[in-house]
Amino acid sequence: MFNEKTIVITGGSSGLGKELAQRFAKRGANIALVARDETKLRTVQSSLMQVLKEGRRAEIFSCDVSDADAVEKTMQSIVNTMGMPDMLINSAGILRESHFEKQSLETFREVMDINFFGTLHCIKAVLPFFRQKGGGRIVIVCSMAGLLGVFGYASYCASKHALSGLASTIRSELKPHNIIVQIVYPPEFESPMVDELNTYRSEENRTIVQTIPVLDIDVVADAVIEGMEKNKYEIIPGLTAKIMARIDRWFPALSRAVIDFQIKKFFRGKNK
Repeated sequence: MFNEKTIVITGGSSGLGKELAQRFAKRGANIALVARDETKLRTVQSSLMQVLKEGRRAEIFSCDVSDADAVEKTMQSIVNTMGMPDMLINSAGILRESHFEKQSLETFREVMDINFFGTLHCIKAVLPFFRQKGGGRIVIVCSMAGLLGVFGYASYCASKHALSGLASTIRSELKPHNIIVQIVYPPEFESPMVDELNTYRSEENRTIVQTIPVLDIDVVADAVIEGMEKNKYEIIPGLTAKIMARIDRWFPALSRAVIDFQIKKFFRGKNK
């Protein structure tokens, strides 16, 4: 499935994007890594050179995905350098955590610019090439925060819910053109983004989020690969996350009650 394919990965300098790049490279793909930090990109590129199949390439492209013009130019540069892509993995994202009243409008715009509009820009930029090629695959790395409301994640949840709605719509629009759309809803997993979050996150947020066990990044990456191979629209890594997603979908009142109970229990313990 991945052999000889050209795969564009945003957020490819760290976290899940980096882990997926390793797996795609081992399976014979050409990799186009996109991220802002060129130094980090070069480090990942060097590691990919150790696992790339003979004749395959790993190229890096420094780009801020929140800049639509920059994304369009970068996608054209990828095509000029490597040929038309076969797959786009949207893994670029940021996370900000605090009470809603403390999150500024600038924070909401920053998170939406990267998480939602960054993904939108990349999809818009790659679609003309997929149409020319007669098909393609778009994978959107979302979050369980795109299915559930999470204490402290007002801006993050808003951006991820927006991605969920976008994916649901373009899935049906692009399917007749042989363009597959898939969305990934991972729970919290080990990553540099979570490491940063742990330096300042609220205890309320930790109580809610870690109801679902924190996953090893390898588990998430393997689930994404398996889901892609099976053409699953929704990819939810981890058994507990799958159960929570089903409960929220089938019994939303129960899901809200569980969250309310956890928060009430937290504040009761805090006030003792």
